[in-house]
Amino acid sequence: MITHTMIVSFDEPLPDAELDQYLTDIERAMAETGFTQSVATRRHVAVPGEEAIPALIATAIVQVSVADTDTLAKAFSAPALHEVIDRWQSRHSYKVAWANHEPLA
Repeated sequence: MITHTMIVSFDEPLPDAELDQYLTDIERAMAETGFTQSVATRRHVAVPGEEAIPALIATAIVQVSVADTDTLAKAFSAPALHEVIDRWQSRHSYKVAWANHEPLA
């Protein structure tokens, strides 16, 4: 099994309702690809002073589990997923960092 962990960092703060909608949209789109074993999304838990650190700081985390790397590639080639990503990118600019790894626990 492969876990794909994405760190999503919006360039500007989002209202809570919009961030909730992003998390719902991306989780649903990933699940609907039919290739995922699990999908989970969460808000970043901020720590005082972290904004002073010169690093990509998350707004949210998306974690997807799939059978293998070929399946991960298929999931990310799903047109409906790209529609969600493109829609959100057009409304709110964000950056994404990710890691593909074996389960941590």
